[in-house]
Amino acid sequence: MQTSEVTAASEVFFSRRSGGLGGGVYNFPNMRNFLFILVVFLGAVFLYSSFGELETILQTLKRGNFWFILSAVLLQCGWFLVSGMTYLSLYRLLGMEGSLYELSLMSTAANFVNTVAPSAGMGGMAVFISSANRNNLSPGKATVAGMVSLFLDYLAFLVVLTLGLLVLIRRNDLNPSEIAASAIMFAVAAALGALLYLGSRSAKALGKALAWMARLVNRLVPPFLHRPYLSEERAHHFAGEMAADLQSLPGRLHGLIKPMALALLNKTLLMGVLAASFLAFQVPFSTGTIIGGFAISYLFLIVSPTPSGIGIVEGVMPLALSSLRVPWSQAVVITFAYRGITFWFPLGVGALALRILNRSSK
Repeated sequence: MQTSEVTAASEVFFSRRSGGLGGGVYNFPNMRNFLFILVVFLGAVFLYSSFGELETILQTLKRGNFWFILSAVLLQCGWFLVSGMTYLSLYRLLGMEGSLYELSLMSTAANFVNTVAPSAGMGGMAVFISSANRNNLSPGKATVAGMVSLFLDYLAFLVVLTLGLLVLIRRNDLNPSEIAASAIMFAVAAALGALLYLGSRSAKALGKALAWMARLVNRLVPPFLHRPYLSEERAHHFAGEMAADLQSLPGRLHGLIKPMALALLNKTLLMGVLAASFLAFQVPFSTGTIIGGFAISYLFLIVSPTPSGIGIVEGVMPLALSSLRVPWSQAVVITFAYRGITFWFPLGVGALALRILNRSSK
């Protein structure tokens, strides 16, 4: 498991020499090794703790219709490609070069990083920032592309979530936990949107927001590192880089139509995987069942405190499907098949993509 793509990006926002409150100077010569060990450790713990579930999923997939399982896998591969196309359209909008192949690899690797080191979608941006540094591109533009992509992804899901909630309301199946999770999802999307809006209006305002985040992190890490971890001065400088590109976006809003459409297409592909899972095990379903089941399972994937909803989605999704009149035993089987294809398969491909990117950089 190679992580130089991740650790190299720490230089963009993590200061190697930053003045402390007392005026001292702190060095970070071992930061790369620290992050490398951390990611490897998290990945190993994650696989070890989930091995039993992975074994159950493989046994479940063997029982399904081969051709429908294959169709679901191909739809998931389409998800990799469309993710790369989303980033490519944003890169071009910001005046950066990139290939569909490389950006598809980076988005898949970023998904892997976000799983083993969950950070609300932000950790995976390190892959893009590292690539920008290596290819003499603007790290600020790469960060803007990543943040806008994440925001559009949230917006696309909110469209699906709204439809899913309408399905549940129509069937009188909406419960308080789903309402609370939906509120959290809307709040997360609003917070990210507010950060992008700040940057589009003022580099100073964005710098203050990032500096506040840096101060918050620095208050949390002293028990572990005994020193400030993020540089507030660097946060203001980085905000200046980002703001220039964010401020140019309002004049190019028509250019966001394509990446938004691609984000919606990605959610459609995932719903296609769920439909193929139903077909693989010959379970009857309706359009409302697919939309409602997907919306609730993906909602708890995002708001879950565990990496990519591991252990949470597997419990929530059968409940959501059974509330949509899918027999419990079949709902469990479909959940395992769906998670195997949309979670474990991308996780393995993401680890491979990260390794390919690392070799390419060397």
